[in-house]
Amino acid sequence: MHVGQLWTYPVKSMIGTPVDTVELGPLGVVGDRFWAVRDLRRGGIRGAKKIGGLMRLAARATPRGSAEVVFPDGRAVSVESPDIDAWISAELGHPVRLEPLAPADDAEHYRRGAPDSDDIVEELRSIFGREGDEPLPDLSQFPETIIENESPPGTYYDVYPLHVMTTNALASLRAALPGAVVDVRRFRPSLVIDGAGDEAHPEFAWAGRRARLGGAEIEFTIPCPRCVMVTREIDDSVPQDRSVLRHVVRELDQNVGVYANVTQSGAVAVGDELELID
Repeated sequence: MHVGQLWTYPVKSMIGTPVDTVELGPLGVVGDRFWAVRDLRRGGIRGAKKIGGLMRLAARATPRGSAEVVFPDGRAVSVESPDIDAWISAELGHPVRLEPLAPADDAEHYRRGAPDSDDIVEELRSIFGREGDEPLPDLSQFPETIIENESPPGTYYDVYPLHVMTTNALASLRAALPGAVVDVRRFRPSLVIDGAGDEAHPEFAWAGRRARLGGAEIEFTIPCPRCVMVTREIDDSVPQDRSVLRHVVRELDQNVGVYANVTQSGAVAVGDELELID
């Protein structure tokens, strides 16, 4: 098995950028999710679970260690531009402010904003994109801190710092959903692993195991329960499509890919071998 793709995501919930090399650190890919938008109407840091239009925007790192937002019309604007908040808000049709990571002890920064519904089940069904007869994920498998907070304090990732998929998973989804656009960008992986055998979703079996790749080591945690984000429109070639999530919920126990933590920091490049070590 080897690393087939690497992706970076400087801004939470915006489309990422494929790259040849990354540095893995305790918070995942160094430079990832250093920025996120705050909802100025409902409060709280928000992602595309709530503001779907974020997935029509892309973000990429710049040579000087910052980032820029790429708009659907091709404009690339620095996250440090004094106009960036106004331009993002206009594109989304919703008032937001771009904010950098705050220290982990800044409790108010990470606290969830107001829900859209006072009915907690209705709120969760909206976030996870579940229909009335579909189960919600088992929330007990998530860290307790994300019940109160939008993300683990000190981070902007949802649950764990890395998301790993295989090319097997993408091929299996395409075979099962010939009428859908199964684009890797829907699933927002950090790493896509190639050469993982013949199973449709081999990464599910990696949960609880460790692996070495490049100069780093990672520990797989739990399969990744999918939410409404995999249904979002990205551009004209990837329209909104709820059929992808219907298949994932009903045929894949709600999961695609697997989460992971970084247990040893180091550089990783496309082509590096992934070796399961326990």
